[in-house]
Amino acid sequence: MQLRLLVVGKPARGPEAELLDRYARRIEALGVGWRLARIAAERPGGRFDDDHVREREAHRLAERLDGRGTLVALDARGESLTSERLARRLERWGTPCGTFAIGGPLGLHASLLDRADARWSLSRLTLPHELAAAVLAEQLYRAVTILRGVPYHK
Repeated sequence: MQLRLLVVGKPARGPEAELLDRYARRIEALGVGWRLARIAAERPGGRFDDDHVREREAHRLAERLDGRGTLVALDARGESLTSERLARRLERWGTPCGTFAIGGPLGLHASLLDRADARWSLSRLTLPHELAAAVLAEQLYRAVTILRGVPYHK
């Protein structure tokens, strides 16, 4: 199983980044491949409207896709999953590789959402991308522990 996280935006320093790193290490310790890639965010406003900003970011994200595996777009309008259901999905999504895309402040462009194999909502709330990445990593770790029978999920 291989998991890859694509995040639009600069890496942050602080508790969210530390939490993301902690769960990434835990995922790897369970024998699951993990990669994190950052994509430069477009600055909203100025000469580009919001849709064009999302489109430019989607183009950068698409350049990082290698065409193998499953693309899961993180989107507030996506499907909500329980931890157990996520674990079952992760068996499919992560083989050979599951790529999880988190957009910038304006979200993901329709072209990337349409290209995705699945849309998953971590929450109906809007989350800062660093917090969303940390929550995503924790949920992926939880799903892997469920699959492996590791006593983490309660």
